[in-house]
Amino acid sequence: MSTVTATATATATTVGLEARIRQDPGKFRVMTGDRPTGPLHLGHYFGTLHNRVRLQELGVDVFVIIADYQVLTDRDVADRLGAYMEGMLLDYLAVGIDPARATVFNHSAVPALNQLMLPFLSLVSVAELNRNPTVKDEIAHSRQSAVSGLMFTYPVHQAADILFCKGNLVPVGQDQLPHLEVTRTVARRFNERYGVVFPEPDALLSDAPLLLGTDGTKMSKSRGNSIALGADADETARLIKGARTDGERHITYEPETRPGVSSLVLLAALCLDRDPHAVAEEIGGGGAAGLKRTVTEAVNSRMAPIRARRAEYARDLGYVRAVLRAGNERANEIAAATLDEVRGVMGGRF
Repeated sequence: MSTVTATATATATTVGLEARIRQDPGKFRVMTGDRPTGPLHLGHYFGTLHNRVRLQELGVDVFVIIADYQVLTDRDVADRLGAYMEGMLLDYLAVGIDPARATVFNHSAVPALNQLMLPFLSLVSVAELNRNPTVKDEIAHSRQSAVSGLMFTYPVHQAADILFCKGNLVPVGQDQLPHLEVTRTVARRFNERYGVVFPEPDALLSDAPLLLGTDGTKMSKSRGNSIALGADADETARLIKGARTDGERHITYEPETRPGVSSLVLLAALCLDRDPHAVAEEIGGGGAAGLKRTVTEAVNSRMAPIRARRAEYARDLGYVRAVLRAGNERANEIAAATLDEVRGVMGGRF
């Protein structure tokens, strides 16, 4: 299936899925997560975190994985892993992930999940993995001098993440569709070969806006161009002040021709729940200084309650760690049951 066709299909499916979710949210289990490679930032908030909370509030069973094993896909060591995991938990709780309605866990604490990779790897060919465009792109931007086996088989590991809990709904961006197609292939082939165990999960295609970093490129933990959720008001103001714009004084929202300016306008609009064109028109001739002032005020106002909750949780790290322990316990119970079921239909062959 071509990329264009896959995107069109996923877009059409998403419209129907949204209606079905509202009608009967209990039929869905969402699987999503992040790698703990650095602080979560505003791009994560508007791109994925906000949507997770939305689905949780609708009544969907949400699983969020802190993918600590996958840190090693594109780097030699997992630097500051403990601190990043703790910060990620604080961010999850601060934005509204509710441990009473969502399960937060980490890879390394759920051995049965990772053990599913063995039978799953037997269901895909090297050629199929090699054709994956997302893997090719991740390899191209890898920090490693050579491609690791973990990087190459990353889509299969992701299939284990999704299928261990029989997730049937995965919020993804367009670039992640090839990964999800591997998961669907694994589920389908397993069911055909051994008996029906797994759902073929659907993509809930995200229309999340792309926010650029302060240097005008994609906002990323690894590029040092992001505004962390844990940043305070002064740091936020400093980072926005240094953001790249252009030489034209009149502010407009034109993403194709004025990406840096437009990304800042969009950030303000998202924080204010307004249309970016209206925000740009209001700033008008205020220039870069006026734009950055508007963005700073909007971000700090929107993030203030999240920062307050984050600080409150940070004063009770015992509770934060207990949330992860409880999530790990639930994930382990589910993974063990799934692994037992897999062994049963395979005739105990692994």
